[in-house]
Formats: sequence, structure tokens, C-alpha cells
Amino acid sequence: MTLQTPDHGEAHDGGLGSRLNWLRAAVLGANDGIVSTAGLVVGVAGATDNRGTLLTAGLAGLLAGSLSMAAGEYVSVSTQRDSEKAALAQEKRELATEPQAELIELTEMLEGKGLGADLAREVAEQLTEHDALRAHAEVELGIDPDQLTDPWHAAGASFLAFTVGALLPLLAIVLPPAAHRVWITVGAVVVALVLCGWSSARLGAAPVGRAVVRNVGGGVVAMGVTYGVGVLLGAVGV
Repeated sequence: MTLQTPDHGEAHDGGLGSRLNWLRAAVLGANDGIVSTAGLVVGVAGATDNRGTLLTAGLAGLLAGSLSMAAGEYVSVSTQRDSEKAALAQEKRELATEPQAELIELTEMLEGKGLGADLAREVAEQLTEHDALRAHAEVELGIDPDQLTDPWHAAGASFLAFTVGALLPLLAIVLPPAAHRVWITVGAVVVALVLCGWSSARLGAAPVGRAVVRNVGGGVVAMGVTYGVGVLLGAVGV
């Protein structure tokens, strides 16, 4: 079977790695909500200054985007969970039918991590005696049997993150006077994208400046294109 080992950072503190992954996912979900909803409402604002139309379009975009994100995350994480459960079931069968082969396999993997042959054998025997399935799941598969991914939690988190992000451009476009709403929305979105870019870079230990420029640049381009299309469609009366 294909062997995988978790990286050293996750092995030493899997809980912290998991929390950081959730935080990164939340930031990226909020970022998606900001950019997609801002592009939508600014585009509509290019065609009309009717507050009711802007609110309807913004709410429709918020709900469609958040539900789409939640459904996609649910399907993705459900597939991952099914794969994890299948891998654990296969490992359990192998431990029941070929315990010695599995012990040798675990020993070899521990040797590959830097343990001497005798020590690796001793550690493998102790881990197997304590909880063979957990030992193989964590060392061989990189899976914690007690912390399988939860598709409902992932879907709910994606829905909430996208919704929170989308509310900013929605409120920014409908609350100010018509003469200033587009510029206020653009300004609010740029500030939010700077914060999202900074947060995602810090959580991922990546260069902050580059991440912020990419994030803000992408959002500004999206708003510029949709606004131009909205102005064009509004001018021709579509």
C-alpha cells in the first residue's frame, strides 16, 4: 500500500496545525465573499443606482456564494473522510491478518525517521502493544483516528466565512448616498483585502507584501471589469 507520513510540524503539534488550517480556510472564505460580492454589486452599480436593485443583487450573490461554498466544502470533506475511513479499515484488516508484516513495516518507517534498528523495533513493539491501529494510522497514514474531518463543520465554517466577507461590500454599496457608494465600496473592499492578504500570509508564513499586493490587485481588477461591464450595459439600456 502507499505509505504517507505526516510532516514534522504536524506530528509535533497536530492540534495547532489543524487550527491554523481552519483559520486559513476562514480567511480565504471571507476573501472569496468580499471579492465575488464586491464584483457583483459594483457591476450592478455601474448600470443602475437603484438601492433596491443593488440590495437584491447583493443578497442573491451572498446566498448563492455562501451556499455554493458550503456545498462544495461538504462534498470535498465528505470524500476526504470516506477515504480516511477506508484507509483505517484496510489497516485494521492488515493488522488482523498480517500482524508480523505490519510490525516490520512500522519498524522500517521508524528507522526511516532516524531511529536505530534496535530502538525502532523496540518502539514499534511498544506502540503496537499499546494501540496498533493508532500507531499505524498516525505514522503510516498521517491520520488521527479520533479527529477525522467533519464535513458538516467544514460546510458551516465555509458558509459563515463567505457570508461575513460578503456583508462588507453589500452594506457598503447600499448604505451610502448614490453619488459616493461606489468609491466607498471600493475603499472598504481594498482595506478588507489588505487585512485578508496580511492574515493569510502570516498564517501561512509567507511574504506579507507580495500576498497583500496580489490580493488587492485581484480584487481591484475584478471590480474594475464588472463596473465597466455594468456601465456599458446601462448605457445601452440592457
